[in-house]
Formats: sequence, structure tokens, C-alpha cells
Amino acid sequence: MKFTKKFTLLLPILLISSFALAQTVKVKKENARIKGENVEGFEIELDGEYADVNAAFVKYLKGIGKVKQSGDELTVNEPTLENTNYGMPVFGTTKEKGKNTSAWIGIKTSEWPSENVGKVNKELEKQLYEFGVKFYKDKIQLQVDESLRASLAVEKQQQKLVNQNKELTTKLEDNKREKIQLDKSIEKNALEYETLLQKIEKNKHDQDSVALAGEQIKKVMEMHKARQSKVN
Repeated sequence: MKFTKKFTLLLPILLISSFALAQTVKVKKENARIKGENVEGFEIELDGEYADVNAAFVKYLKGIGKVKQSGDELTVNEPTLENTNYGMPVFGTTKEKGKNTSAWIGIKTSEWPSENVGKVNKELEKQLYEFGVKFYKDKIQLQVDESLRASLAVEKQQQKLVNQNKELTTKLEDNKREKIQLDKSIEKNALEYETLLQKIEKNKHDQDSVALAGEQIKKVMEMHKARQSKVN
């Protein structure tokens, strides 16, 4: 009963979570304050807690290069983009935006060779989009895993109930057989009881008959003794 109530309460949460996570990732151009200056880059807003988004973003950026974090600012040194390694850093940052959290990525274009800026920005936009998609997929996967655990728990409980039903059915059949035997024993006992009553009654009657016969025999014996005493 407790398990059923628990699962009934959990099911709406799982369903609500699955609907809430049907998100679309939109990348937009946005400036961010990096090392005291405005830097052009790209931003996405994600439906997630700041700590979760920040941790996921740091982990994602480590796949690009060597990440160094200072407060909300992330510096990716020696980044590799489209199999090309660059000596200039890529910057990233995360911050709360109402109920959402934004993730931003960009470069200081003035520090990069002009022939690489367009290509790198295009790749950074792509990388940020892929991060957003991965973040939502990973978040949904957590719900999938939770649903799977709930499903396995339900299956386990179902199997437990099936086994319990088999055990109870077996006990019921044993109880039925025992009841039949008991009913037969009670019926036999009742017949034996009546028979014993009849035998006791007959025994009493026989005792009375024997006692009467004994009395009559005594009288006859006394009569014979009286006759005997008269012989001279």
C-alpha cells in the first residue's frame, strides 16, 4: 500500500518533468563583460539552476581546451576548434537570468588574426548550440533514469505481489484440504459420540438386567438352602 501511494505521487512529477524539458535551444549574439571590457559573443538561456548549468558548461569546455575559472569567468586556453588548435583563448561565462541561467561564449576579436575570426565565431556558435542541446538531453536522461528506476521498482513490486499471490493461493488450498479433513473428523466424531451414547445406555440397561438376574439367583439360592436345612 505504501509503495502504491509513493508511486502514485511520483508519476505526475515524472510526467510534468518530461513536458517541462521539451525545450528548444536558441543561440543569439550577445556581449559579455570579460576582464573589464565588453566582448562580442553568443549566448543561450537554459531552463536550469545556475550551479547545474555552470558545472555542465565547465565540463563541456574542457573538451575544447584547458579551462581556468575565476568567479563567473571561464578562460579556455589552447582551444581546439574543428581539429585546429589556436593559441588565443576562448572565454565563457554563466549567470542567472530570472528563473533561467545563461551560458555565453566568445573571443576578443582584436586579439585574434582577422582571417580566423569569422571561422572561429561560427564554430563557437555551433559549440554553444551543441552544449545547450547536450545539457537538455543530459537533464532529460536523468528523468529517463529516474523513470527507469521507478519502472524497475514497479516490476519488482509486481513480481513480489505475484509470488505473494501464489503463496497465499497455496495456503488457501492447504486450508481447504485441512477444512475438509476437519469436517470429516467432526462428522466422524459426531457419529462416534452418538455410538458411544448408545453403548453407554445399553451398558446401563445390561447392568440393570444383570443385577436383576443376580437378585433372582440369590433368592433361588436362599430357597435351595432353606430346603436343604429341612432335610433330616
